[in-house]
Amino acid sequence: MSKLNRRHFLVTGLAAGAAVTIPATAALADPGADPGTDPAVEAASRELRTDPFTLGVASGDPDHEGFVLWTRLAQEPLAEDGFGGMPQRPFPVQWQVYADERCRRVVRSGVSVATPEWGHSVHVEVDRLSSDREYWYRFRVGKYVSPVGRARTAPHPLSYGSSLAMAFVSCAQYEHGYFTSYRRLAEDNPDLVLHLGDYQYEYTKDTYTIPGGNVRDHEGPETETLANYRQRHAQYKADPDLQAAHAAAPWLVVWDDHEVDNNWADEIPEKPEVPQPNFLARREAAFRAYYENMPLRRTSIPRGIDMQLYRRIRWGRMAMFHMLDTRQYRDDQGCGDGYRDCPAAVDPARSITGNEQESWLLDGFHHSRAQWDIIGQQVFFAQRDNNAGPAKITSQDAWDGYVASRQRITQGWVDAKVRNAVVLTGDVHAHWASDLKLDYDDPTGPSVGSELVATSISTGGDGADSDPSTHPFLAINPHLKFYNNQRGYVLTKIERDQLTADFRVVPKVQTPGAEVYTRATFVVEDRVPGVQQTYLRPLDPTLRAQQQLTVEETVRLETERP
Repeated sequence: MSKLNRRHFLVTGLAAGAAVTIPATAALADPGADPGTDPAVEAASRELRTDPFTLGVASGDPDHEGFVLWTRLAQEPLAEDGFGGMPQRPFPVQWQVYADERCRRVVRSGVSVATPEWGHSVHVEVDRLSSDREYWYRFRVGKYVSPVGRARTAPHPLSYGSSLAMAFVSCAQYEHGYFTSYRRLAEDNPDLVLHLGDYQYEYTKDTYTIPGGNVRDHEGPETETLANYRQRHAQYKADPDLQAAHAAAPWLVVWDDHEVDNNWADEIPEKPEVPQPNFLARREAAFRAYYENMPLRRTSIPRGIDMQLYRRIRWGRMAMFHMLDTRQYRDDQGCGDGYRDCPAAVDPARSITGNEQESWLLDGFHHSRAQWDIIGQQVFFAQRDNNAGPAKITSQDAWDGYVASRQRITQGWVDAKVRNAVVLTGDVHAHWASDLKLDYDDPTGPSVGSELVATSISTGGDGADSDPSTHPFLAINPHLKFYNNQRGYVLTKIERDQLTADFRVVPKVQTPGAEVYTRATFVVEDRVPGVQQTYLRPLDPTLRAQQQLTVEETVRLETERP
């Protein structure tokens, strides 16, 4: 089957294999039942000598009637064979959804089967719940009970609901620092979390290092096989701060590059000049492990080297989330992955989304009636020229390497008269805020959208604060409005009249437990494209003597990878 036809099937139909796990959404629970009395669940537990819920719980992809529940059984998370120390047979796992935080009022329950073929993962699509409200959930295998997670449903499609607290994150390199930002995010109690890629990193220990040395080590070799990817996901999922963030709210997830291989593009690895005959097998293994470890619906079950990940999530009339995949369908980077003056960047035939995903996105703009159309994606969208002269020196791994693709999509939301277009981005290990333009060469031209960029959770180590107004990229690109090189996340409040974005930072990740604070706040007003700064925390006096970043240092921070 050709690539085009294969992917068209994934867009328009359910992926085969949906029966691998049993959704079990039809059974209504007896509110007074003991969740440990199911005979099949009790029998299964006799083979389990230790708690199998070492990887926590998660929920995801909510709609107005339900959400996905996830867990994965693993008695020994770091087992090299990728099976988590589990016996090689299926295990029935009981799940329950509660109307109250103390888990006394059961509203939905059932049993799903965790099989070794899918890493003993469980994906339950819960439906027939009330819209726009909180729920709690947990799993049980015999005497073993999982932690409790909090989920929530979206408002009814015809309702705005209340304001939406949404956080978004990216880039969590386990070796570079502790996941303190995940913990602080959980404490902010969001309604929804978007993860925009680089959930885990593929490198073996001491390959991708920071000055002074890494603070933790990866287990196992560089991830290439299914066992490798399962082990690496398990190491990350076992982190208590990440578990807290997953348990706090439903997530919408999309990958970037490190879930497979740095800077991969479609069927091409990072270094195509180096023979890698097993790259497609590696991609297949990575996709399978990603599904096994994420709260995704059955429409995302991978089929060989393909996986349907771009999708829409409606949050009532308030917001439409268009979640993109800018890796699986892109043309290869035109002149390598770094900053280049590259003629291929403006080739109209080249695309970062692929033709079908681009058409899907443009069609979604035309049909959306949401107050806010939010594009959750991976790499920098606005132009970032690092050269003050006539040549454009831009990152070929970002949308700057696919200028015509960016232009078509931007023009698409303008032509569709999208009320408020906001692009959310990860990847670059720094906070940014920018106005979006149809013509970046005309700084006086109108803004047509807004971009908010989340820094890394830990990648790059502690980072450093600086005066954002002195950053050279902002002088060269006047549509760029903010920069910060600390670690953290972005916390937004989405209301009918405005979207407020707090750029949250922690001063240290190379030691655990730092407190979080807001470095800056930007607002996007309804029907007023572009970002407006409403708060800027004064620079710490102890940091004022630090040298401001140069263009070369900024590029190095983004590209200093193996």
